[in-house]
Amino acid sequence: MKYPFLSLSDITAPMADDLIAAATATIRSGRYLHGPATEALEKSVAKVCGVDHCVAVSNGLDAIRLSFRALLETGRIAPGDEVIVPANTYIASILPLTELGLRPVLAEPKDSDFNLDARRAESLVGPRTRAVLLVHLYGTPCWDAEVMTRLVGKGIWIVEDNAQAIGALAAAPGLNGTRATGGLGHIAATSFYPTKNIGALGDAGAVTTPDETLAATVRALANYGSDRRYHNIFTGYNNRMDEIQAAMLEVKMRHLDEVCEARSRAARAYGDTISHPLVTLPSTLPGTRQVWHQYVVRVPAPRRDRFREWLADEGVGTDIHYAIPPHLQPCYYPSLGESYPVTERLASEVVSLPIAAITEDDARAIAGIINRYPG
Repeated sequence: MKYPFLSLSDITAPMADDLIAAATATIRSGRYLHGPATEALEKSVAKVCGVDHCVAVSNGLDAIRLSFRALLETGRIAPGDEVIVPANTYIASILPLTELGLRPVLAEPKDSDFNLDARRAESLVGPRTRAVLLVHLYGTPCWDAEVMTRLVGKGIWIVEDNAQAIGALAAAPGLNGTRATGGLGHIAATSFYPTKNIGALGDAGAVTTPDETLAATVRALANYGSDRRYHNIFTGYNNRMDEIQAAMLEVKMRHLDEVCEARSRAARAYGDTISHPLVTLPSTLPGTRQVWHQYVVRVPAPRRDRFREWLADEGVGTDIHYAIPPHLQPCYYPSLGESYPVTERLASEVVSLPIAAITEDDARAIAGIINRYPG
């Protein structure tokens, strides 16, 4: 295709020499776990998220699992407690909750930005609600400071799924004074899956928090539950990040601002140029920094698939994030609830356009093709 949906080689190419040098240095160092690259990456990620603590871990799913396990181990939540989660999310937001004996309570998203409707979530708070998981979907910050402050006042812990939003800024400060996603609540999980804005050359993730006790608990849990060698205070996991992935990510983190700006320029070009009446553009939120992990438009369900086929014929790759919501997945249906109409409508309409490693001219060219869709 002239405009593939995603080319990881194109994303990596401008940094290839630096990545090769970092890999070579790591190989020669003889430090393959818990080395200087991991320490440097943790400092970089903590700074971007506006917190004091970052623990580099194996992947984004494990980062969510470790975040909730740390809350459990420190007595802040307990098995059987309810966690409010957006219905419109990837299944990874929910898998660790059920594994740990927590009860997900799904809340519908806002039509405008696809993110959790905070006021709807607040209406679902019950006597066993102990946490809310915010997902900054597609790189758009999900933060309603007024509602979150009220929930914290009720003893509810705020966890962020920051898998798609590193570098994003909310319109209002979070609990800790920063506007950076990954630092808005009590603890946050980030993914460095290769397709993310900052992606590893394999799997990797991180947990960020302003809370020293939570950070120490996560660090121990991720290393077999040990606080020092051969001394296990928890029944933990092997969730460590490889030193070579940390080295790759430390190189990529130096380019975070330019990656965010390039995606924002492409998103603006799309927004300024797409004018087809069937295509609904994503919302831009005043006062925020959206990092556009995905650029997601909506096309009415009866025509969505034909629209994608036509674009493919014209050389434009697309994707769907996400075609089947968690509550309709065979592993969960019907235990999470049988119907979430807003989420189901979005799943039938959303189309992700190319946004990674494309130029403004590319975005305008793709928009021109979209505007010619015979519909």
